[in-house]
Amino acid sequence: MRYFSCFSKILHGHPDSTKLLLLCSISSGGLIAYADSPVESKTPVSAQDCTEPRKKRLLVLGTGWGGTSFLKHLDISNYDVQVVSPRNYFAFTPLLPSVTCGTVEARSIVEPVRNIIKKRNGEIKFWEAECLSIDPVNKKVFCRSNIDESLAGSNEFSLEYDFLVITIGAKVNTFNTPGVLENCHFLKEVEDAQRIRRTVMDCFEKAVLPNLTEEERKMNLHFVIVGGGPTGIEFAAELHDFVHEDLVKIYPSVKDLVRITVIQSGDHILNTFDERISMFAEHKLQRDGIEVLTGRRVMSVSDRMINMRMKATGVDVSMPHGMVVWSTGIGVRPVVKDFMEQIGQGNRRVLATDEWLRVKGCDDVYALGDCATVDQKKIVEDIAEIFKAADLDNSGTLTIEEFQNVIEDIVVRYPQVELYLKSKHLAQVTDLLKDKYVNNREEVDIEGFKLALSLVDKQTKSLPATAQVASQQGAYLSRCFNIRERCLQKPEGPRKFRSGGRHEFLPFRYRHLGQFAPLGGEQAAAELPGDWVSMGRSTQWLWYSIYASKQVSWRTRFLVIGDWMRRYIFGRDSSRI
Repeated sequence: MRYFSCFSKILHGHPDSTKLLLLCSISSGGLIAYADSPVESKTPVSAQDCTEPRKKRLLVLGTGWGGTSFLKHLDISNYDVQVVSPRNYFAFTPLLPSVTCGTVEARSIVEPVRNIIKKRNGEIKFWEAECLSIDPVNKKVFCRSNIDESLAGSNEFSLEYDFLVITIGAKVNTFNTPGVLENCHFLKEVEDAQRIRRTVMDCFEKAVLPNLTEEERKMNLHFVIVGGGPTGIEFAAELHDFVHEDLVKIYPSVKDLVRITVIQSGDHILNTFDERISMFAEHKLQRDGIEVLTGRRVMSVSDRMINMRMKATGVDVSMPHGMVVWSTGIGVRPVVKDFMEQIGQGNRRVLATDEWLRVKGCDDVYALGDCATVDQKKIVEDIAEIFKAADLDNSGTLTIEEFQNVIEDIVVRYPQVELYLKSKHLAQVTDLLKDKYVNNREEVDIEGFKLALSLVDKQTKSLPATAQVASQQGAYLSRCFNIRERCLQKPEGPRKFRSGGRHEFLPFRYRHLGQFAPLGGEQAAAELPGDWVSMGRSTQWLWYSIYASKQVSWRTRFLVIGDWMRRYIFGRDSSRI
């Protein structure tokens, strides 16, 4: 009975609900029931109190490098995540030049988005549609699906968001050159690479028809690449290998008529690389018989002719072509341009964000990848506030000890300081002040402080529009969302010199891991961290290993390696499919 009295006390301690206790006796198989009648509750429980609070709606536009990296690293337990993209796959775009010539098959470099998001704990909703417009005031996005309209239902819909991540990439920049959109190929998407592959085969098949003249055959087999950047040069090298390793064997009658030309407006190709790589690439292409025309600007493109102007002399020249590939830069997509007009960035060429990837002039909207640029804050704008924060005794001068108290925050907040130190071969930030001391003491006044830091902002650089940058930005932004609640309570960022307090998060810091330029003939050039430069066959094998390891899944990794082995054993496929 002692046990029953204990249970009775426990149950009577909770008078707000009906109690029912069942005790089973294992030895006798008996069942004892204890019940207590309900007592009216003084505080009724509402249905809303029993439900979990609504998760914040996080909407991601795009499934490119930035969007995929963001989704892979995001902890979705705290967010209701939705993804909108006109393509239901992620493409490994650095291998697009290989797809144009059959070195790698298109399906080997794509991974379905649903395969990526299903691996996450929880549910990520994916909608295959294109974003038409963004309403930042009402926090709405209007979309339209590109799926066949003959199927039941409307293709247009809208989505609401609490946080918006824009990572929809950029379009090709034609610089309003007449005839480019109508007569040129581009190399931004998988479909572009497939179209180029079909056109290359068309040019060869047309060139071997019996009734063509010699000039017509030469015209059809003249391939022109506009743009001497990494994409254009890699495509030229891939096309050269395709022609001389595979096509000359099956089209022997026209093997001496093939011509490949690269047109570059600057003085050198690969001008974003080290000068040694640029010169090596030019010599390599010339040895392979690829014509490199520098210092020329394309004025117009017709279906059979490309017109150029030589910068040095201003003389216009023309040349016939069979195919033109335009690879000269990127521009803003219309939906982003319209969004920029709404938030007061209409006079800019690209969407601007701060160092935390937040779109300037718009709350709760983030942008990363090719569609945006990080507008790095200049240190000269905050010099007076930095000096005031560091001058603890209000003496009007800064000692080395006072300056050291803010050095860490300065280096984190303004990454150009570290770049400036490296360019001047200075070991410490305090070395900037050595020549500005006053009264023969190790301290500086406000004018000396301004003078010491006046040249730092010259090291401010825009980030390149590369997959490497977008991928790092996606991983960074996902981390910010993962630790958002913690950092709102305990900020981890640098000091706010103007308003006081600290920033919630550390600002984005890009870490350059190097860049490659495949040059054909199993040779490549690479610019690696630490100002290392590598060129030759060993660099090509390094390129193979890194690009295989960077695949988004084991499936694509095996497919790409298999394609490389197939090409080595059997050659490239010349079928027009």
